[in-house]
Amino acid sequence: MTTVTVPATTANIGPGFDCLGAALSLYNRFHFSQLDAAARFEIQVRGLAAERVSTESDNLAYQAFLKLFRHIDQGPPPIRLEIDLAVPLARGLGSSSTAIVGGLLGANAIAGFPLDRSEIIALAIAIEGHPDNVVPALLGRCCLAATGSSDRWVICDVPWHDSIKVVVAVPDFELSTATARQVLPNSYTKADAIFNAAHLGLLLRGLETGEPDWLAAALSDRIHQPYRKVLIPGYDALHQAAIAAGAYGLVISGAGPTLLTLTADSAAEPVARVAHRDPELVLGAGRRVGGRCAAHIVSDSLGRCSVFGLFGFVAHVGSFLEWIVMHIEGCVKIVFALDPDKAVFFRDERQIDRA
Repeated sequence: MTTVTVPATTANIGPGFDCLGAALSLYNRFHFSQLDAAARFEIQVRGLAAERVSTESDNLAYQAFLKLFRHIDQGPPPIRLEIDLAVPLARGLGSSSTAIVGGLLGANAIAGFPLDRSEIIALAIAIEGHPDNVVPALLGRCCLAATGSSDRWVICDVPWHDSIKVVVAVPDFELSTATARQVLPNSYTKADAIFNAAHLGLLLRGLETGEPDWLAAALSDRIHQPYRKVLIPGYDALHQAAIAAGAYGLVISGAGPTLLTLTADSAAEPVARVAHRDPELVLGAGRRVGGRCAAHIVSDSLGRCSVFGLFGFVAHVGSFLEWIVMHIEGCVKIVFALDPDKAVFFRDERQIDRA
């Protein structure tokens, strides 16, 4: 059996639209077993919103699995794919990227590792259409992706200062990426382009140094957040309340509706309590009944492939707010690496001759 464990991700982080993202220690797991030649495929899905995920051939992880075999011009073997879900669907936390990465890496392991890491990254970006989720899902931590002069992707690891903590508030409603992209304009003014370029540069330095003034200024954006925030009830109220509680700023995670704040260590719990005191700040008016918002306090642990517990409940379990301790880290977890130079992001329980 080959098991691939892929982290949730947060993308954009304010001015880094479609190029900046970070991995979070909340994971989906993909288990691959080869079947007898007479079989075709079997898919079983367990966990969070499992009933919403297809078990037919259009399953995204299975489609990514097939994509890699087409890419290397080989016929795919019959497999059983078992998926354990913990990343919320359609919340701006990269659930689709976990499926793409899980399918590609499972296929690469079963095929004997024909593709190296850069080829896997390029294929994942081609499937997803943008790099800001799949790249940190593959590599972990915080990553910046851009195309070079030859149109090849250039990936940079972004240093993340130990003092910077993150609180992620996950509302109990969905927002599709397609809907969130439809509200964006087709063009922008030169002033807005310059504004975002300057603020992205400032954000990268702020993340590296932990300088509070830089971080407080850097999270502003004119490319996507002014247009998308209208899709998230309570955005402005939570933004003001988070700043008052000590956050450097509040941004939309990916396409939303998840909201993310950067804070100093001492402000993380006060900021999380903002949503707990008044869930309507996150959920919006009328979303109390049957609704729940999960606030995740995220810390930074910078180690490249450490293994973390999935959930650590701190308080308020069963109320509108659950605090779940997470870490900015988490590439696809290494449990057993067959070839560190080519494919380290999997566990393979088969007996492999490494000679």
